[in-house]
Amino acid sequence: MGDLLVRAWRAAGPLQGWLAWRLHARFGVGVTGIVRAGDGRVLLLRHRLWPPEGQWGFPSGFARRGETFQQTVVREVREETGLTVRVGRLLDLRSGLRYRAEVYYEAALVGGVEDLVLDRREILEARLFSLDDLPRTMPALHRELARRPAR
Repeated sequence: MGDLLVRAWRAAGPLQGWLAWRLHARFGVGVTGIVRAGDGRVLLLRHRLWPPEGQWGFPSGFARRGETFQQTVVREVREETGLTVRVGRLLDLRSGLRYRAEVYYEAALVGGVEDLVLDRREILEARLFSLDDLPRTMPALHRELARRPAR
């Protein structure tokens, strides 16, 4: 049986990728940017769609097909706040709920928050917080990532 599967797989040639895609689970990838201002404060958003006990967190969203995760961070920050960021190093990669992977990147705010324009469908509020003044209603992982030293 094993030889038959190997021969069938090899015979599939260029269709191997398509077959693998059809036969395996699909994953959504949530991408989060740990956005820091030049003075070390972090940009946090109060997310309308998150549970009330954990609404404050970093800009985040799902990667689109064909988009790098770094591009996702830039796009999500721009869509949610109108601000510009420069993406840095990968901070963490986790498997998430059900069929979801979660990717966390360091990001630096380019300029200030003067051009802040919130997407009111998703974001209730945005502010820069010092690490000593992080909101209580913030996911524990986001709190941990905020406190990791920036490079």
